[in-house]
Amino acid sequence: VVRRHLLQRYEHQPFISCLAGFYSCRWKRYQRRRTEPGKCCCKTGECVFFPLLVGAFCFSLLFLYMWGEAKNDYNNFDWYNYGNLGFWFLWSLVLLIVAAILFTYITLLLVLAMCLLAEGQQLYLHWSHKIGTFLVLGFSITALFTLSVLWGDQWKTVRLSFQITAPYLHIGAITIMVLLSWPVALHAIRADKKVVQVIIVGPYLAILLFLFLIPLGMYSPCIREMGTLGPKPALIGHRGAPMLAPENTEMSFQKTIEHSGDGLETDVTISYDGVPFLMHDSTLRRTTNIKEVYPNDTAQNAALFSWDTLKELNAGTWFLKDKPFSCMGSLSRADQNQAMNQSIYKLSNFLRLADSQNKLVIFDLYRPPEKHPYRNSWINRTLEVILNESGIRPHLVLWLENDMRSFVQSVAPGFQQTMGSKAPVEDLVMDNIVKLNLAYTEMSSEDIRKYAEANITTNLYVVNEPWLFSLAWCSGAHSVTTNAVHMLKNLSQPLFLMTPQQYNIMWILTDLTSVLLISLIFAL
Repeated sequence: VVRRHLLQRYEHQPFISCLAGFYSCRWKRYQRRRTEPGKCCCKTGECVFFPLLVGAFCFSLLFLYMWGEAKNDYNNFDWYNYGNLGFWFLWSLVLLIVAAILFTYITLLLVLAMCLLAEGQQLYLHWSHKIGTFLVLGFSITALFTLSVLWGDQWKTVRLSFQITAPYLHIGAITIMVLLSWPVALHAIRADKKVVQVIIVGPYLAILLFLFLIPLGMYSPCIREMGTLGPKPALIGHRGAPMLAPENTEMSFQKTIEHSGDGLETDVTISYDGVPFLMHDSTLRRTTNIKEVYPNDTAQNAALFSWDTLKELNAGTWFLKDKPFSCMGSLSRADQNQAMNQSIYKLSNFLRLADSQNKLVIFDLYRPPEKHPYRNSWINRTLEVILNESGIRPHLVLWLENDMRSFVQSVAPGFQQTMGSKAPVEDLVMDNIVKLNLAYTEMSSEDIRKYAEANITTNLYVVNEPWLFSLAWCSGAHSVTTNAVHMLKNLSQPLFLMTPQQYNIMWILTDLTSVLLISLIFAL
């Protein structure tokens, strides 16, 4: 009899042994303790720590979602770090991988805890996992705080993403509540006091009701009646096609044209001897071989070099070495050879190329630094090149620079005057503005529609991700500036597009199915 009792005591329970082993490092049965459903699931210390585990899960999920949606701006993040560290590295991708690993780890711990509770086992998190939980919690909070301080606009991206993902996040949240109904029902139904049952079931039902009603407050421009979608936004290559070729080079703009881009965007700087050329950064360090040719001048402003010096620099080898985008893909041998032989591009040549292909052009014009010969005549010199040297048809030029706008309109009335910020419609019309060039974080379907009624079109920059392009399309944007012309050209309709009737059916079916499943679980 004693031997039989001992065998029963240590009988093999593989499932529970695995759960407790991974969660508590208690692989043997005598190390574990059962708890009756409805009773406290752990000792006081563990009761205090369990909310920290839940908090770590919530913060890591929030950071992973935020950083996942920030993919559109990874290149800007890496460029910012390059400016501070002095070398190029895909820090954005590393951060995404770390966030995914930490979230997976903390999610597995939480799933193990839920399974142990469902099996009536007391919770005891091993000390190593407690350290891991603190690390995940600390990392997530620190990362969220740092990004909020240094890159606060990213929260605007998150808010925009909800206009696309909210219907699907709603389904995911309802699914989680259905899965949680089993341990909740188990502990509530077997609780020996009504007060305990209310404490367990009350918050659960309140959250469930809140989730059921959330769709009443949802808004997405991609949920619209059939036939009300506007035309696909035109695609303007941001510095050309920088995922396929070195930015702001002839090859980059040729790639945009090959992939049927509607316009070309660039950045214009004026050399010391008055030649406008294309360069985004204030120095030549990132996108040329200046470090090899003139190692002592890497920190010097690009505008302080003569054109004779600039035209001899290589502007393509860095692209093959640094691979500035994580989703670049591999280049053909011919493209690699072409990229290696790119040089700094003159504005006049850029404009001739655009004119020959009937492409719109828009550019940021940088004022030269102090003591530069063209410090006070930078706009005049640029106009000379556009009007007298390039031969581009004026209507292809989207003039963005706001300084001396009245003068520019008087000498080049054919330019399409473009404003870089929102303003009252009356002011824009008075200034002959025909297009707004706005950061995508300022996207608003209401504002776009209001400006369109006054014949003012809207361009959004920089839009790379298909979900963001879909949102811009549904919001009525007329064009977008993008690094990914070669990808966005393939979208024949916005992602996640549905009619209100389709969404209502999805919402009602989700709620009814979840109610049925939860009722069955509580009944059983």
